[in-house]
Amino acid sequence: MHELSQVYAMLHLSEYIKLTVALLVIVNPLGTLPVFVLMTQGETDAVRRNTAAVASIAVATVLVVAVLLGESLLAFFGISIASFKVGGAILILLMAISMMDVRAAGPKQTPEEAAEAAADKESIAVVPLAIPLLAGPGAISTTIIYTAKVHGVAHIAAVILVCLVVSAISWVVLRAGIRLAELMGRTGVNVATRVMGLLLAAVAVEIFASGIVELLPGLGPAAASVR
Repeated sequence: MHELSQVYAMLHLSEYIKLTVALLVIVNPLGTLPVFVLMTQGETDAVRRNTAAVASIAVATVLVVAVLLGESLLAFFGISIASFKVGGAILILLMAISMMDVRAAGPKQTPEEAAEAAADKESIAVVPLAIPLLAGPGAISTTIIYTAKVHGVAHIAAVILVCLVVSAISWVVLRAGIRLAELMGRTGVNVATRVMGLLLAAVAVEIFASGIVELLPGLGPAAASVR
């Protein structure tokens, strides 16, 4: 009976909603729009649609692999989930600060990746659009952290579903890329990016607090006694 309950163990629905919002903010397809529009400039609508589809499939693949293998890889390298939470939270916070300064798309792509993308138009859907602009270290870290919260088949299935939903939303945004960018304008994209950065900072602080309490259990009772 205990084993059966573990199989169906899940978090509260609000946690999966929070994960969806966090991943959407980190993946940030709106912030990637200017790069997508620039890299597909002069291409036909069919090519743009294909690029958006391939990028979204690549994002889904990366995130699902993180769900299925992420915790095992951490165990192989002897990294605890608590340490990964703290490190991942710092990375996510840096991303949030970058987004609030409207530099979300820039730091995630190196000059070498930009040169490679310019030389090989056919590969831009995977590199750099899917990796690392959309499914970068922050998205992978967040996925692994939330997957490790509960060990149950139902929970893993729910996290995978969230990853697929986020990938589908990214596909919709990229497919409507040029029209959406024209509609929102650069100012609209910047405002949306700053708001998402603020939300992401709050998520990072929460993950950091959870990880630091696990690493230093004495902080929990001490904080409670102070209150």
